[in-house]
Amino acid sequence: MTEQVKEELSAPGATAPVTEVLDTTAPATSGEQRNEPRLGERTRRRRTAKVDTILAEAKDVALAALADIAPESAMGPVHHLRGEEERLTTHLFECTLPGYRGWFWFATLSRAPRSKVATVCEIGLLPGDDALLAPAWVPWADRVLPEDHKSPEDYDGDGEGADEFEGGEHEQTQEA
Repeated sequence: MTEQVKEELSAPGATAPVTEVLDTTAPATSGEQRNEPRLGERTRRRRTAKVDTILAEAKDVALAALADIAPESAMGPVHHLRGEEERLTTHLFECTLPGYRGWFWFATLSRAPRSKVATVCEIGLLPGDDALLAPAWVPWADRVLPEDHKSPEDYDGDGEGADEFEGGEHEQTQEA
């Protein structure tokens, strides 16, 4: 840093000058050099659909893990395997609970390289393609319509409902 820059920065209320702003969203042109950090050669991340044979045979480990959150009667006979990554497999079991048609209990298992021991990573319940799902959430301001609001004139004159609008019960006078 030069002496002039040091003096400018040490002055009261001084800020560091902006030298260059690098736009990382714009694509680099062929003649433009970009000073981006590199973390080695770029490799494409491949997603394998191959099911690990050791993890596929660990169906009992998946069922034992699911027994912590669901009764055995809630799991149907349908059993699927899904290869997520290398040495990572998900076991899917049909959910037989009422109201959960098309849902699957899942247990994701993994293992260390050269290990024959399956480890449970995650368990839970997932919707399938034909599962019944709740409708999208609607904010309160959009659910309540102006005609849903009641005014004092909307209540009967017999006194019923007026308590709710006034915010309390009728005051009772105590006789001494």
